[in-house]
Amino acid sequence: GDARGLLEGFDGLLLMGGGDVDPARYGEEPRPEIVGVNRTRDDFEFGLVRAAIEKSIPILGICRGMQVLNVALGGTLDQHISQGGAVRHRMDDDGYATHAVRLDRNSRVAAAIGVERVESACSHHQAVARLGEGLTPVGWADDDVVEALERTAGWIVGVQWHPERTAVEDPFQQQLFDEFVRQSAG
Repeated sequence: GDARGLLEGFDGLLLMGGGDVDPARYGEEPRPEIVGVNRTRDDFEFGLVRAAIEKSIPILGICRGMQVLNVALGGTLDQHISQGGAVRHRMDDDGYATHAVRLDRNSRVAAAIGVERVESACSHHQAVARLGEGLTPVGWADDDVVEALERTAGWIVGVQWHPERTAVEDPFQQQLFDEFVRQSAG
């Protein structure tokens, strides 16, 4: 359907986690580790991203949502980052790992969260490779995997971690959602 029409009456777009983006979207053959590809969902969310940008609607992308944002703007993904490094991005049972993310102090994400280093719950095996058009990395794990990005135009933010996992007990994570709501109501 028409993504622009679907966004009528909506003030913000929240893109959640889920399966992997089809690597064909960024011109690559899938590696064996690729899981949960849903081309219909990809089509739908890519259309929503483009429509939200056209309509200047704030976007918050979480995990897969950040990857969708990057690929929708012409970027690529590292299909399977190393799990044996200094930073665990997910647990062996596909559960959540917790690690620190350092943020660019001048970023929208740091302004929203209120700190420059935040403990974050992660569960991802992919990462941003080439950045999409207009996107800037603004958060990194200690192994330099990009954990947050934003677009210079509009309030368009992506985080690779899952703030919803810990927002109930972590006010810094909750503040990201609070700022998204403020921007959407603006």
